[in-house]
Amino acid sequence: MSAVETTAPEPIRGLLEPLRDGKFKFACHPGVPCFTECCRDLKLLLTPYDIVQLKNHLGMDARSFLDRYTETVFDEQRRLPMIHLKMQENERKSCPFVSPAGCTVYSGRPSACRIYPLARASRVHRAHGTVIEDYFLLHESHCAGFEEDRVWNVREWLGDQGLIACNAMNNQWMEIVTHPRLLRGNPLSAKQQQMFFLAGYNMDQFREFVLKSRFLSIFELTSEEIEGLTESDERLLCVAFRWLKFALLNEPELKMRDASAAP
Repeated sequence: MSAVETTAPEPIRGLLEPLRDGKFKFACHPGVPCFTECCRDLKLLLTPYDIVQLKNHLGMDARSFLDRYTETVFDEQRRLPMIHLKMQENERKSCPFVSPAGCTVYSGRPSACRIYPLARASRVHRAHGTVIEDYFLLHESHCAGFEEDRVWNVREWLGDQGLIACNAMNNQWMEIVTHPRLLRGNPLSAKQQQMFFLAGYNMDQFREFVLKSRFLSIFELTSEEIEGLTESDERLLCVAFRWLKFALLNEPELKMRDASAAP
């Protein structure tokens, strides 16, 4: 049994199929009879990059987005606070961003929505740091998209759905949440969980923390990196990931200016 078949959410484990020759038939559009049926009753995990994409698409700050559209779930296996998209409180438990015409945040939609009907299993090789990935087909019986004639391979699908940049950012997050120190080490303290939440999810507050605390006097960042903190959420997120690796995983991702600068 593969890793994705044991770590995927239990309701879909039996629906995962290997890709034959790396190809699959699929299309989703308003003409398919099941259109938007997959946009309901979801346990949809959001990555930090998903939150950046969504909150920027909606013109919201991270804290407001988190309060309005998400719920925090404590992952017992990873012992970490994880963010799920909150479904509407209606009979169908609809996604808050679905409409009869489709997705209202399509250009900023989460990675899990972009990749469907594929499932991605990825891991970091600890010896050389290479990301190893496998793809499976999530074949749900209600989905009529598989009856369409359009044939894709994985690379075509990833490019068409804007997943290249998403996967690059999500890989950095995966390195943190799947790290053996977090999976098998001591549980994070309350303070460490606050750090994890701040840097991983509440990036607007993290930006304020970096710029207004002693962060820049303690850690060495290039002028380009410092400029990126104010101009780009994506570049800010990369610094956040490095800080988490330094602070929680004891990895030398950030260089301190000198020992006396330590808090």
